[in-house]
Amino acid sequence: MSTVTVSPEEFTLVFFEAEHIASKAGEIAHRVGLDADIRIEVDEASPLSRIRVRSVDPVELWAQGGAFEDPKRPRYISERNLAEALGRLILRARDRRDPAFGEVPADDDLTLQQHNVWDTYCLGRLERAGYEVAKARWLYHFRTRQGFTDVADATFERLWQADGLTWADLEEARLEAEQARAAA
Repeated sequence: MSTVTVSPEEFTLVFFEAEHIASKAGEIAHRVGLDADIRIEVDEASPLSRIRVRSVDPVELWAQGGAFEDPKRPRYISERNLAEALGRLILRARDRRDPAFGEVPADDDLTLQQHNVWDTYCLGRLERAGYEVAKARWLYHFRTRQGFTDVADATFERLWQADGLTWADLEEARLEAEQARAAA
């Protein structure tokens, strides 16, 4: 079982509990097969929702507080948003640690389209691991990045249902959607 630490240990600007975040991250890591100690840093002062994998050895994850927030109750945690954000980060870290997945640019160097394709692949696996995921929301998000085409919709569904993909597979899917968008 992974040991998870969360910083800050006590939140003062939002009504989050570090223990709860750590517990959820440990549960997700166990379910998706990431056996590593995890450090999570939360920027509680930011209502934005950026997330990033800072390191995979050791696993260090970073999130702005808005990534975990309930949009209807600012400053309070949303269980689905927490699981979706942590799940994407944990699965990205797991993928990056797997040599068979291939070399991936740092999170800050990925394009929006690359993030989007990878997120889709991660969220499909997260849903199959038993977590509630807002699939329709993520399909719309995919369409806004990859194009409102039949090819983009088919690519989304293929990524959502997939397992065992590599970075090259994700890049191929992104390029396929990009070519369809350009031709539309």
